[in-house]
Amino acid sequence: MKLLHIDSSALAANSVSRQLTAAIVARWQDTVPGLEVTYRDLDADPLPHLTNAVLVGGDAAAAQAGEAAMQQFLAADVIVVGVPRYNFGVPSTLKAWIDRIAVAGRTFKYTENGPIGLAGGKKVIVAEASGGEYAGTAIDFVAPYLKQVFGFLGITDVEFVRAERVAYSPQHKAEAIEAALASIPTPLRQAA
Repeated sequence: MKLLHIDSSALAANSVSRQLTAAIVARWQDTVPGLEVTYRDLDADPLPHLTNAVLVGGDAAAAQAGEAAMQQFLAADVIVVGVPRYNFGVPSTLKAWIDRIAVAGRTFKYTENGPIGLAGGKKVIVAEASGGEYAGTAIDFVAPYLKQVFGFLGITDVEFVRAERVAYSPQHKAEAIEAALASIPTPLRQAA
């Protein structure tokens, strides 16, 4: 089994989403024998944003980086994505990664009856951290967006581990992290 671990927070060691992804991946490593983990840090090694040069193939380095991201995504059975909420949405570095994996003919296709996802059979666990409380509200632009993107690619098994209100106070942050860590899905149940 292959797991792709993605972090996108710009806060390095101070990141709550990175703390959560590390705990999720550790749980999978402890539980799933032979688990192969690939790590991608979108803050330390960001993919270039889409530009005309990237789209028309005029930037060979960007094309190579995009293909490497696609191959990592396609090879993964489980994807753990760390998502801090920045200005109500996902970090632009994560959006740049999504732009590399949402490719017609590779991870989805259009038909007369609408689009069909080609990347099904994967599990996605999103470790989301936010300073405020947004889940399930009218201004939650992270979970609906990610569910739509992954669903469009054919991935319907998307689970969220959330730590919200981490900016309210040190106590709120500690409680949010504790609750999020307690909600990490059990790999054996998921793999069964």
